[in-house]
Amino acid sequence: MGKEIEYGLPHPGNSFDVNEGDIETEFLNILSNLKYTIREDIRDRAALEANFREKFEALNRVTLTDGEFQRLLEEIVTPDVFTAAQTLRHINSFTRDNGTPLNYTLVNIKDWCKNSFEAVHQVRINTDYSHHRYDVLLLINGVPVVQVELKTLGISPRRAMQQIVEYKNDPGNGYTRTLLCFVQLFVVSNWTQTWYFTNNNPRHFAFHAEERFLPIYQFADDANNKIANLHDFADKFLAKCTLGAMISRYMVLVASEQKLLMMRPYQIYAVQRIITCIEENRGNGYIWHTTGSGKTLTSFKAATLLKDNPDIHKCLFVVDRKDLDRQTREEFNRFQEGCVEENTNTAMLVRRLLSEDYADKVIVTTIQKLGLALDEQSRRNKSREKGGQEKYSDLLAPLREKRLAIIFDECHRSQFGETHRIIKEFFPKAQLFGFTGTPIFEQNATVRRIDGEEQRLATTKDVFQQELHAYTITHAIEDGNVLRFHVDYYKPDGENPPMPGDPVSKRAIVEAILEKHDAATAGRRFNALFATASINDAIEYYELFQAVQAERVAAEPEFVPLKVTAVFSPPPDGNADVRQLQEDLPQEQADNQVEPEQKQEALERIIHDYNERYGTNFTVAAFDDYYKDVQQRIKDQQYPNEDLPKKGAEKLDLTIVVDMLLTGFDSKYLNTLYVDKNLKHHSLIQAFSRTNRILNATKPYGHILDFRGQQDKVDEAVTLFSGAAAETARQIWLVDPAPKVIEQFKEAKAALDEFLRSQGLEPRPQEVANLKGDDARAAFINRFREVQRLATQLDQYTDLTEEQKQEIEQILPKDALRAFRGAYLETAQRLREQCDKPGGSGNPVIDQLDFEFVLFAQADIDYDYIMQLIARYTGQDPKQIKLTREQLIGLIESDSKFLDERELIAAYVRTLDVGTPLDEAQIRAGYEKFKDEKHAQELADVANRHGLSAQALTDFVDGILARMIFDADKLAELFAPLELSWRDRAKRELALMDELISLLKKRARGRAISGLSAYEEGR
Repeated sequence: MGKEIEYGLPHPGNSFDVNEGDIETEFLNILSNLKYTIREDIRDRAALEANFREKFEALNRVTLTDGEFQRLLEEIVTPDVFTAAQTLRHINSFTRDNGTPLNYTLVNIKDWCKNSFEAVHQVRINTDYSHHRYDVLLLINGVPVVQVELKTLGISPRRAMQQIVEYKNDPGNGYTRTLLCFVQLFVVSNWTQTWYFTNNNPRHFAFHAEERFLPIYQFADDANNKIANLHDFADKFLAKCTLGAMISRYMVLVASEQKLLMMRPYQIYAVQRIITCIEENRGNGYIWHTTGSGKTLTSFKAATLLKDNPDIHKCLFVVDRKDLDRQTREEFNRFQEGCVEENTNTAMLVRRLLSEDYADKVIVTTIQKLGLALDEQSRRNKSREKGGQEKYSDLLAPLREKRLAIIFDECHRSQFGETHRIIKEFFPKAQLFGFTGTPIFEQNATVRRIDGEEQRLATTKDVFQQELHAYTITHAIEDGNVLRFHVDYYKPDGENPPMPGDPVSKRAIVEAILEKHDAATAGRRFNALFATASINDAIEYYELFQAVQAERVAAEPEFVPLKVTAVFSPPPDGNADVRQLQEDLPQEQADNQVEPEQKQEALERIIHDYNERYGTNFTVAAFDDYYKDVQQRIKDQQYPNEDLPKKGAEKLDLTIVVDMLLTGFDSKYLNTLYVDKNLKHHSLIQAFSRTNRILNATKPYGHILDFRGQQDKVDEAVTLFSGAAAETARQIWLVDPAPKVIEQFKEAKAALDEFLRSQGLEPRPQEVANLKGDDARAAFINRFREVQRLATQLDQYTDLTEEQKQEIEQILPKDALRAFRGAYLETAQRLREQCDKPGGSGNPVIDQLDFEFVLFAQADIDYDYIMQLIARYTGQDPKQIKLTREQLIGLIESDSKFLDERELIAAYVRTLDVGTPLDEAQIRAGYEKFKDEKHAQELADVANRHGLSAQALTDFVDGILARMIFDADKLAELFAPLELSWRDRAKRELALMDELISLLKKRARGRAISGLSAYEEGR
């Protein structure tokens, strides 16, 4: 056994004053004070496994033979993180040598506080290909569940994460071959800043060109104040019982995706408040968590924890309409397969309410369906009574005396009506909890409430008694969980612009959208919604887009029309599904009562056009299928055109809506909302929030183009829902106006120029190649990345004046920007190759670099486009050249999508001549031939330098790339004809591999080659 030890080092004041060892020593001191046992005797795999065995046998009251223990390890150690996470949390079965079963757990899963908690440090885990050392591991009952990596320099969380990803991607690493497969959380700290994130399988734990990362968190208190210092973090997060709860209660295993999720601090506090409120029977309450903050996950966790509370008979999760019912049910089942069954009708809901089956303890239903069952006067109950059947309300009468927890999603519309009153009266012992992103205050209330003789507007607090927890959009923006907004208040040309709130000419709006859409959506990388005031407006706009775009195509053959559709609910015509859908679509419900035939015909035309474009077969009668397909196409914007069978023809650029999709719909690749309807209060915030889901640096904000001049309404809504002082809220919610960003752009460019001059260079792109030393190159990366970030932001501003555009061009002309981008990519590629070596470059400045290649990938330029452009280049009239060879090469070299082929494509372009036209097929064939010849020559040169057969080396490389496995035996065979001594052969092999590694990685295009890292470490 280890012993508790004490350390007396002072707290490091800042990460630059002390080395990593000092931070580690102090951290172990903190853990010792938290009553962790510090195990100085565990420094390798054998000691780690021996300690685990001791703890396992004590917990399960068993003594295993050596053979049984080895078999147990073989059974539980797995490269699948999700399987390991399940094994950690469940009762498992093992067959002993004598054939008897042993049911066991790895930890005390009933009471995680009663486990042993230990810390080990500088443990080296050796496997076939991996020799990594781990700073600090936290063990629960001998199982390593948390890895803490300590840094001495200011770190980028994403860079720290990338380093751990690189460790995990090493073939045969400790995470796949040893007890480290049970690591649930990674913690990274430089003492002053501390971050944590979940372990996962490679497909959910990637660091790639699109830069879609796993969530990475900072802990916070319940007022959302960050707990960043490692000492404070340890006290609040790593205390033994707290850590046990974090892993057992507040991590979610997403079954459908085989993924581990960690709940964010505010989600944890909300769940705790609900649970405490129920345990202490303290009435009702509501959770104010802003749109996009993961309310479904919070409510799911609350529901599942309540499922195990014997005092609660049922937990109902009540949503507002059919599609949210389906969406919520699918989300719940995504978190835990089969945890919620579908309620196909009211009768099924009643059966499940009466069921004593544990599987029916959590029920998702709509408020409308629940109301039909409980209301004695409902048509459903009247019909049953007339037919001689017992009314649902009578069948459910026994539940009146039961304790229920009823959770309402988005509790701000139907929860203020008659149905809500019926639910409260029917279940007098129920506790009601509401989730909302936009509470109803007196300023935005519309429903009147009568108290005695006084009549006043009803608020969320009136209905749900007390606010249990708040996480406002202000918090979410500050945390980087949602984006800020850029609001462009459209001002039409002319001497008499309309007053705020008054409509602009529809044709002018369509033309403005066509003019601004490519800028707003970053060259159609993203897509947009267009919110209109009525169904008639939506129809008129749809027809106008058809007409105006046809005119543009006729006048400008190169104009690419937007793919536009419209979504609004059809007249019900007795269809119960449509009626239910319209209960939360007040404008559409009212519109469909006037001239419903014309609206039906228009929707039929729109769906017909949609079918023609996409090869689908939808009808108005099956409107729900069409609606789902539209939503899916909006989400499919995430896929690059080149990856799609029809090269992007499947996508949808603009969806015209009235009420639909303006609440509850999420897509990271939707970034723009055009508005030609009056919005205010919660409706405005809900609609705007469709655009502000986080993606990466290419999506700096959610973009709103308002055609009604509603700045007063925006300011009012910001003030109302900010949870902060109005002026502070505006600064947090809304991006800086263009003049301020242009000034920042000017300052960033000046800083870049000053840096280059400080290196004795002129501030020109071609001078970057003359930078001396990796520190200088790293400094250039950091400075130019800021220039590009601001350029990306300005590119998406739709309200720039001509003067502002000229000013931006003057600060950094587009050709110079493109050339700097090329220099950046060349420099970054060189430095990245050093970082990618195991252990990094050895230069801390480089190892902490955050390259952000995604900033340098243009949405509208892909491989197909480049091939077309090259063909167009060759077909030009030599006397009227529009696209020069240098411009074409500059375009290729400045786009990160071609990082691994930029030199090859540029070299190929240099072999082509203007005036010798080639079509796209010839260009493709020519490039493939050119590439093959270059690759063959490259290998022939390597073979010649090492005295090898060119054909044998080519076969060796082709074999590796075909299987993505490096085979050391094949390398030995390659050198066999030279008849070298083993010592000489080993030297020659290392010399060859020193050249081949970068070549192999480049040709692998980012895919990992198993077994290669052993040679990388020797470089």
